[in-house]
Amino acid sequence: MRAGMLGIVAAVVAGAMACSGGAPARKTEGKPRYFEMRMYTANPGKMEALQKRFRDHANRLLTRHGMEILGHWTVESGEGAGNTYVFILAYPSKEAREASWKAFMADPEWMKAKEESEKAGVLVGKVVQTFMVPLEYSAIQ
Repeated sequence: MRAGMLGIVAAVVAGAMACSGGAPARKTEGKPRYFEMRMYTANPGKMEALQKRFRDHANRLLTRHGMEILGHWTVESGEGAGNTYVFILAYPSKEAREASWKAFMADPEWMKAKEESEKAGVLVGKVVQTFMVPLEYSAIQ
């Protein structure tokens, strides 16, 4: 992982901990959850439209399909500043992640929202996914 991404991961985890009041996040059936950090590089001039798509459509649909949204961030300084959108999702397992994304991508409401939001051009130029499992001593499980 690049040094810039390590800083983003640290900031995101700190933010997730702050949102949970610093309490350890829950395990699923006694096992740690499976986490995914997604970093989207917005195409020039598309960051506002990307945020609107999440705010108005994607968040609700991701949740509908079993994904737990831990938070959303934009990169403020350093590599990716101004055009990078970051969010972290939690799943009960890797298999649950695969099923959730398959259902989300096939959802007619998502397909319509994506198409509508991209009438003036594609919003995202690059997606970087990082899959993570917590260590046994991690406060976030």
